[in-house]
Amino acid sequence: MFRASSQNTQMAIRQIQYRDLDAVDQLCPNPADTDQPACSTVREKPLSIRHWYGLLKLLSLFPNPFQNSLCVYVAELGQRVQGMIQVSPFNRTGSTWRVDRVAVAPASKPDSNEAQTDTPVLTKMDVGSLLLRYCLERIWQARIWILEIDINDQAALALYRQNGFQPLANMTYWSISAEQLQELSEREPDLPNLLPVSNADAQLLYQLDTMAMPPLVRQVFDRHIQDFKTSLFGSLIDWVRQWITGTECVSGYVFEPQRKAAIGYFQVRLCRDGSQPHNAQLTVNPAYTWLYPELMAQMARITREVPAQSLQMVSPDYQPEREDYLELIGASRIGHTLLMSRSVWHKVRETKSIAEGLQIADMLQGLQPARKPVPGRISMLKSVKPLPPQPKEDSKGADPHSGDRYC
Repeated sequence: MFRASSQNTQMAIRQIQYRDLDAVDQLCPNPADTDQPACSTVREKPLSIRHWYGLLKLLSLFPNPFQNSLCVYVAELGQRVQGMIQVSPFNRTGSTWRVDRVAVAPASKPDSNEAQTDTPVLTKMDVGSLLLRYCLERIWQARIWILEIDINDQAALALYRQNGFQPLANMTYWSISAEQLQELSEREPDLPNLLPVSNADAQLLYQLDTMAMPPLVRQVFDRHIQDFKTSLFGSLIDWVRQWITGTECVSGYVFEPQRKAAIGYFQVRLCRDGSQPHNAQLTVNPAYTWLYPELMAQMARITREVPAQSLQMVSPDYQPEREDYLELIGASRIGHTLLMSRSVWHKVRETKSIAEGLQIADMLQGLQPARKPVPGRISMLKSVKPLPPQPKEDSKGADPHSGDRYC
């Protein structure tokens, strides 16, 4: 348990327990039924902790890809939960973590029986800052933190800015209606090298992902080849999730035989019962923007196999060609979010160096000259004085022994 002080008030921050579920449900009512689209590559819809608490607690006991799915911490003051934070690793190596959600009670203070009249009231900004600071300090493997928030949420934007998060990119969410998908599906896509995705293609997808984003975003995401591979356990969990939610995932990529590289990738999560929109993820090499109409036509043909429903996808501001194409086909904007990041520099404990007690003369003792240095050629030439100029002699009075070899 970690105790933090703010405005002379002690607050305990600890990991969530089963007895905290009622208080967390009051702070976050219906977390799975949010209005935000689920097609983002950064933000995921949080699971209901009450429904999945037993399974997530079991998965956190042994190494597996979902070991850190229950990283939920609560802030407790006077035996009452005043706030919660949920974080999760973003990449496979754990160098980048994301903040899934932060929820704080409107006002928090100790119980009235024990509190005095001059006890300050903790604001939502104070509790949220304590929760964020706790995760930034305790999760030592995280070097970079990212999050995605709605641009209209001014309270959350102020909280993250106060704790060092800076804007990284603007994300725009689009919705393509079922009628527009029907029109796109009538066109035959020109994709002769469209291949299914497997673990053997992880290297190609990794190269495509690094080429499709600017250097700053690439450094923040810090993805590796392992992030594009799916383990047997992960495939099993994904199959169970699709069976419970009634969805189906279809993916593929376009291979360029001359360059031996992937130039386009798509993933469509289809809803079989038509209860929710389809979600799509699209990655295109910036040098092959002509693939947008072809890949959209391919995804539209895939959606014809399930009940008619709209298709949602996201476009960042560093890919203007995608936004221009979506506006051209008549897609509508349904959301605008801000992607923020923060780097963490862990303080290394300073230790006394062995060479700290040595003097400079002792350290350079072996470099002292053993004898007087011998002057070099340049120094000897500088020390010799030049001869004075001699007057010119007449040719008739020249010395016969002056070196004239001609008679």
